[in-house]
Formats: sequence, C-alpha cells, structure tokens
Amino acid sequence: MEKFTKLTGVAAPLPVINIDTDMIIPKDYLKTIKRTGLGKGLFSEARYKDDGSENPDFVLNKPAYRNAKILVAGDNFGCGSSREHAPWALLDFGIRCVISTSFADIFYNNCFKNGILPIVVSPEDLEKLMDDAERGSNAILSIDLEAQEITGPDGGSIRFDIDPGRRHIMLEGLDDIASTLKSDAAISTFENNNRAARPWL
Repeated sequence: MEKFTKLTGVAAPLPVINIDTDMIIPKDYLKTIKRTGLGKGLFSEARYKDDGSENPDFVLNKPAYRNAKILVAGDNFGCGSSREHAPWALLDFGIRCVISTSFADIFYNNCFKNGILPIVVSPEDLEKLMDDAERGSNAILSIDLEAQEITGPDGGSIRFDIDPGRRHIMLEGLDDIASTLKSDAAISTFENNNRAARPWL
C-alpha cells in the first residue's frame, strides 16, 4: 500500500448528504474482485447519461476536476452496503482523500485498508473547505497527515484529529497483511514455543 504523508491536489466539491456505496460504485461493477479498472464506474449513474455519454453537469466531468485527488463531501459519506469496491473505485480514479463531517463505519475502515485518508471535520470547517473546493482549477488543498493539517488555497489551515494507530498505518503504508508481517518474528517465536510446550497439538 502506498504511504500517505502529504498530498496536494485539486479538491472536488460534492455537497450531497448520505452518499451511499451504491452511488459510489453501482452493483453492476461488483462482478470483479480486481482492485483496478473500477475508476470508470465511479459515480457512473451520475457521471454518464443513459446513452453512455458524459454528463457535463457532474463535478468530476468538469475540466477543472477531472484529475481531482480529494473529495469534499456532505455528511454520512459511504453509508449503505459494506462493499469494498467503493474505496477501490475512488482510489482507481485517483482520489486519495475524502473530507466530510461523518462517515459510515465500514466504509471508513475500508478506506484505511486501501490507502485512502478519510478526514472528519466540523460542519463549520467543511463549509470553508467546500468554498475552497468550488474554486475550480484553483481548488488546491494540501493535506499533511504528520501535522494533521489541511491548508487551503489562501494559506489558511484547519487541524483534524485521527486515531494514532490509523495515522501510523497510513504514514507507513501498511495494509492488514503488512501490519501482521511486522510481527513475524514474535509470531514465529510464539509458534515454536507453543509446539515445544504442546507437541500433541
């Protein structure tokens, strides 16, 4: 998993509450277990018209936001089903950070497992960041995970809280397997001692 230390990029505004995982990646795309190629299906019901052409009104289809790395979204982002395809689709599109006032628990956990930083801010701070994100090509935010700080295009900054353990795995780029392997020596020692003490197992 790629380390997340600092991220600077265009932030796309998505001021919609209760964006569920079915909106993030519709069920038609759940047939695959690959983590790549899902970016084309991200928000597909909003991004594309019935004839398959792009909807020019959807934010990620607008020229200024086509390469957005950050989403500034409404309350309760990622609610609905527990599909891990949702963070896979965001990451495959290029989104590395989602900022909201609240997230559904399963989606929130899945983000950390896949290298996406979900940041919880106050409603007042979200309003400021949404204003920043609505500046089109000037909607540049900088996220510093080590300092736990978001810097806007005018230089103003907002602090955010994050669990120290989650912060560590993001800074180190550790998924569940890599985290377990960090304890490989201790696990091997335990297994060897256990076999010696209980040879009948």
